[in-house]
Amino acid sequence: MARLDTDDLYAELLTRVRLTLGVDTATILILDAAAEQLVAVASNGLEEEVRHNFRLDVGHGFAGQVAASRAPRVLAQVDATTVANPVLAAKGLRRLLGVPMIAGDDLVGVLHVGSLLDRQFTSQDISLLQVVADRIALASRARRADADRSATLALQRSLLPTRLPRTSGFDLAARYLPGHAIGVGGDWYDVFTLPSGRLGLVVGDVAGSGLRAAVVMGRMRSALRAYAIDTDDPAEVLTRLDRKIRYFEAGNLATVLYATLDSATGEMAISLSGHLPPAMAAPEQKAEILTLAADVPVGVGDSRTRRCTTVTLPPGAVLVAYTDGLVERRGESIDLGLERLCSQLTPEAPETVCSTVIDALVDDTQSDDIAVVAVRRPR
Repeated sequence: MARLDTDDLYAELLTRVRLTLGVDTATILILDAAAEQLVAVASNGLEEEVRHNFRLDVGHGFAGQVAASRAPRVLAQVDATTVANPVLAAKGLRRLLGVPMIAGDDLVGVLHVGSLLDRQFTSQDISLLQVVADRIALASRARRADADRSATLALQRSLLPTRLPRTSGFDLAARYLPGHAIGVGGDWYDVFTLPSGRLGLVVGDVAGSGLRAAVVMGRMRSALRAYAIDTDDPAEVLTRLDRKIRYFEAGNLATVLYATLDSATGEMAISLSGHLPPAMAAPEQKAEILTLAADVPVGVGDSRTRRCTTVTLPPGAVLVAYTDGLVERRGESIDLGLERLCSQLTPEAPETVCSTVIDALVDDTQSDDIAVVAVRRPR
């Protein structure tokens, strides 16, 4: 059974439940945490629930009350006053038994069975159904995690630039490394040429991980690009992005570095929204973390005007923008990570810079995903 896909696993277990308990229906509803709803995903005897994509708010109806209480429940009267789905009563069910599907501390969904007879569900029936529910919960969480990671990584890869712009004014290189422990999340980078001829450079990190964070990241990336077309002022672009996120994506947060670069002069206008400042290494100078005005992350809702700092990238110098996974380590000050970055940063070719800092700062214990962009102004 370990080789069965999720649908086959559900079908096999529901068939066994019906035969073992002598019931007429068995149904699995999985929790959609974002919507706080239960969704019918598999059934033996109530296939209409799945075909109709039945959804139920947690706390409402029979299954919703099982989910809300996280405790088994027996229903001795099945009608419009006790169940939310009319299919249950129309089927002629007389008794229902439902148990929560829990993995660790997480509610995964609800498993319920129904009988056309006025039978009594015993404590042994409840215990047996709970054992099955626990097994389904663990299998569902593991398989969902694998599916989410694959989908997230595919989405993340599709949203990263397939190739960086070619410009005579700057040399560019970038890297993205998915996390191992925490998993793929909302880190991203972007580089594009603006209508004015300036170069736009973005590095951002959406709070959270998994598919939800990657989806939010994709929407932020698209919105930022749209706003960047209208103005070369990074602070204005991030102000618009913040307004959009607070209105349409309330509750989501992200740190963002957005800069526009002039290839003729090496001038960079940089705005930081809760993001770590970039590092720069110039010829014959020690690498340093730039001192820039910093504002709150996107989505916080601070009404203060966002700021922009203008610096110049000297000929031969390299600038590195990154997400916190590159320099943060559990149990130590982030200043140590920034010092390590500066100790490895030299004004070499961007590809060499990316490889050097990643080799020096990243190991097999890397838990968070990482985005790095290096830009050098030729001599």
